[in-house]
Amino acid sequence: MEILRIENLSKIYGQGETAVKALDNVSFSVEKGQFVAIIGPSGSGKSTLLHILGGVDRPTSGKVLIDGTDIYTLNETKLAIFRRRQIGLVYQFYNLIPVLNVEENITLPLLLDERKPDREELAGILSMLGLEKRAKHLPNQLSGGQQQRVSIGRALVSSPALMLADEPTGNLDSKNSAEIVNLLRMANQKFNQTLILITHDQNIALQADRIISIEDGRIAKDEVIRR
Repeated sequence: MEILRIENLSKIYGQGETAVKALDNVSFSVEKGQFVAIIGPSGSGKSTLLHILGGVDRPTSGKVLIDGTDIYTLNETKLAIFRRRQIGLVYQFYNLIPVLNVEENITLPLLLDERKPDREELAGILSMLGLEKRAKHLPNQLSGGQQQRVSIGRALVSSPALMLADEPTGNLDSKNSAEIVNLLRMANQKFNQTLILITHDQNIALQADRIISIEDGRIAKDEVIRR
């Protein structure tokens, strides 16, 4: 079942002679439960693509359909609600709220949506992340790897249609990087969670089901690694 469709997506920054085309007529689709890695050199447009998929940067032209919803036909309020409910974002630098503990950071999307967390589901997420004993700790009491685990939990808690990870291991050592990728892969397999991950690391990309290579704002290659 198709969960994501991108049609003729373009993004241009600036105007006239100083205009920069970050994305140039990009189109592809992703099936539910697929793990897709997006790779490419710096400045290729891959982060711009992820931000547009995440509803945080509007395209110049083209469509992004997530679970059948053309997200850029929504007004800002409806888009913010859709993003909170249907898109899980994992960033390189965690973006945790420093005054909230682990449990509060994970459940923040639900609380913003005025939904009560399911204690059993939360316990399951904390267990999967290996954070059961850290639930009441603040971010500054955690290692970098543990903070990234919290951000993964926050992305998972709403059972979103799409989970997006932007260089999630870029700020971690090799041991923690491997653990974070294993966790993302586990979430992908255990919850049939659709995952799109940006990485510079070829070894991480090779763990995906599919690798999309971006160059100069265009898709240079789209390879299925495993089905």
